[in-house]
Amino acid sequence: MIRFIKTADTLPIRSSVLQNGKDEQLCINPEHDKADSFHLGYYDESGKLCAVLTIHQTNHPKLPHTGYRLRGMATIPEERRKGYAKELLNAAIEHLKTQLPADYLWMIAREVAYPFYEEMGFEYFSDEYEIEGIGKHTEMYMPFYG
Repeated sequence: MIRFIKTADTLPIRSSVLQNGKDEQLCINPEHDKADSFHLGYYDESGKLCAVLTIHQTNHPKLPHTGYRLRGMATIPEERRKGYAKELLNAAIEHLKTQLPADYLWMIAREVAYPFYEEMGFEYFSDEYEIEGIGKHTEMYMPFYG
């Protein structure tokens, strides 16, 4: 089941999956609690939160129109490859297309996630670069306009 959740709900998964167990407070971004931000969580049948994502309104300087940025998408390791992230991201995209004035969704993707985002229909729009201590990344986006 997919639900809107609060910033605090995202932190344990984001800390363990994306930040190698760093203090959860280090996973907080000032954008997370803005009025134009939202968080989604995927809960399994037992009620356990298995995957999270955050989206906030941020235009990319290389792209026209109104953009939203995907941040902090993570699935707990034992629940990966079950389709939860795909369902979660599809729900977020549907919300952006139908409820908000979104023209595109963009993110900075980790190398390990490139195939997932490609399969979801995202396109590359930057060269690959290294973030020290984390790995290779690139910028990707999905346009919602013609």
